[in-house]
Amino acid sequence: MRRRLGVLAGFVSLAALGAPIATADAATVPRTACRVTVAKPQVTTAGKIQASATRQGCEGTALVRVRIKRAVPGPDRTVKSASGRGVSPRVTVALPCTPGVYYAFVTDYRGNTGKSRPVRLPSCAPTTPTPTPTGTPSPTGSPTSSPTSTPTATGTPSTNTVGTADENEVVRLTNAERAKGGCQPLKHDAQLRTAAFGHSSDMATKNYFSHTSQDGRSFLDRIRAAGFTGGTGWAENIAMGQPTPASVVTGWMNSAGHKANIMNCKYNLIGVGAAKNSRGQIYWTQDFAAK
Repeated sequence: MRRRLGVLAGFVSLAALGAPIATADAATVPRTACRVTVAKPQVTTAGKIQASATRQGCEGTALVRVRIKRAVPGPDRTVKSASGRGVSPRVTVALPCTPGVYYAFVTDYRGNTGKSRPVRLPSCAPTTPTPTPTGTPSPTGSPTSSPTSTPTATGTPSTNTVGTADENEVVRLTNAERAKGGCQPLKHDAQLRTAAFGHSSDMATKNYFSHTSQDGRSFLDRIRAAGFTGGTGWAENIAMGQPTPASVVTGWMNSAGHKANIMNCKYNLIGVGAAKNSRGQIYWTQDFAAK
């Protein structure tokens, strides 16, 4: 199998430009198109096999059930399932790890179903998949454990008044990619950097990976809380596990949704935050804005 470098997820909001909010890991989904999506199973840092499913663009509540199935000779059997009820619930299921081939299946009992592609898990070491453009950001759901130490910013303070050297290297590499597509360079904005680093630090401290903070805030809530006002469009990319600025930018550029955020010429401001947890994993956040 190809070695995978880290976990990525992107979120884009262009409400002021007339587009709906959508995850960058998925094609833009009209609000009127009700569907369910499910991420492929993966091994978490707690040694569990986990998969998550969501219901999107729907009206009315429904019971959503997600099942992890193991591919074996003969009929594939469900090894674990979980359910949740709501208009747009996110349901996560996890089970103790046993190496094998697994996939996930979701239904909302309203005629909508989804199935992930199968994935071979050769060991119970944590996996860090690169999402496909139509996937769901993963892992999601509640953290399984919390690091015991306070996360620290990666890199050293730079001569630039905004961000560390590693964070500014992400900005530089991002602008180099934008230049290839004819986009103007992004300016590293202090308030966007505050929002981005705050989210990376929060994910590292609480051991979760999501655009939604555990207190329920969205990325735009965090941007506004950092003092950023005005603007006509916003977006966010997140990643976990990539060890260097170059590897995380490469990972984002190899994912259609994340690349679309980076190469959107309407954005002119960026904030980058990188924080390391007690195990040395780096959480990366890019917040974009048009102003």
